[in-house]
Amino acid sequence: MTATIRVKLSIMMFLEFFIWGAWFVTLGTYLLKNLNATGLQVGTAFLTQSVGAIVAPFIIGLIADRFFSAQKILGVLHLAGAVLLWRASLAPDFGSFYPSILTYMILYMPTLALVNSISFRQMQDPQKEFAPIRVLGTLGWIVAGLTIGWLNWEQNGSLQATFTMAAVASAILGVFSFTLPATPPVKKGQSSSLGDLLGLDAIGMLKNRSYLIFFLASIAICIPLSFYYGFTNPFLNEVGMKSAAGVQSLGQVSELLFMLAIPLFFSKLGVKKMLAIGMGAWVLRYVFFAYGNADANYWMLIAGIVLHGVCYDFFFVTGQIYTDNLAGEQFKSSAQGFITLATYGVGMLIGTLLSGRIFDAYQLSPEAHNWRMIWLIPAGIAGVVLLLFLLMFRERRQAATSEPDVALGSAPSMAQAK
Repeated sequence: MTATIRVKLSIMMFLEFFIWGAWFVTLGTYLLKNLNATGLQVGTAFLTQSVGAIVAPFIIGLIADRFFSAQKILGVLHLAGAVLLWRASLAPDFGSFYPSILTYMILYMPTLALVNSISFRQMQDPQKEFAPIRVLGTLGWIVAGLTIGWLNWEQNGSLQATFTMAAVASAILGVFSFTLPATPPVKKGQSSSLGDLLGLDAIGMLKNRSYLIFFLASIAICIPLSFYYGFTNPFLNEVGMKSAAGVQSLGQVSELLFMLAIPLFFSKLGVKKMLAIGMGAWVLRYVFFAYGNADANYWMLIAGIVLHGVCYDFFFVTGQIYTDNLAGEQFKSSAQGFITLATYGVGMLIGTLLSGRIFDAYQLSPEAHNWRMIWLIPAGIAGVVLLLFLLMFRERRQAATSEPDVALGSAPSMAQAK
């Protein structure tokens, strides 16, 4: 891979996640304060991520893999996305906002796979070359959060500008995509079944009892994850944290650092301990949020944010590696698609609907909520999932000690979304 291609791929990754981080982190605050949305409506808005994740395999499998070059599809999707984000910034109420953001996420989620595909096709040794390029995506998410905090958009009630900023970045990436290396379709002329597109041919992995436990735990842990995505930014703003979006970018810094350390932890601890630590971090994070404040317990808020690296990397990245090790060569891609469909599709769908109802149930006034209960509920859910996992999961050491694929990356958080 030449230096020019490396630079182009790095810019692509930076813009890809800058766009997402520019509006996704503060979406809940924007909907509640600017559009007077309910908690259920906020959950419904975040549900668009799950819809996009479910639809993405069809766009990639039916179009990108068979008919058109990946870089051209990436360009078209981001140009269309720029128009939709611009429309979302002008929406006067939730009813007119939702169709734009739903359509946008259906178009955006497939681009996460496209940027990876474009990158991998240019690499001779992805295991060594991918991580330095993928890390620019995390940096893009961080820069987006710092920009929002620096411009003080949360305190000024100007969060509609986040959609404008994302629209401009999306237009830039859309045009830039046509300059990326040619990535022609790899399955032109081939046919696929519905099961192939959704990764369902990997369903036989569930015959492995331990993997079945992991699979169910992955779905269940995405329920408390939804609380974090949807309501952390409104919570931090309500309790008085300044430049909350910028401070939240510490979670992506943590994610980056722990991601680099995953191979070491994986070889020392094994699958079960890694997954358990990840789930335990969810419990601890929400307890910190429940009892933290902007005064004496401010450190709890910061600790809860910084725990993002442990929460995400130790569970989801470890889960990707565990899945890859068990799948075998024939089902590697299908298995990753299957677990993504289960987590970001089914798990997040349940979680976003539940979190919105919990938020509404503990609203004390238009400007105040019983945040302690709002956070203790997902802490309890994560605790139950952790307990059942520890009791039922049995680790097979040969799977745990296989050489992990360090090229496996993660999307920010959600966040990352971010």
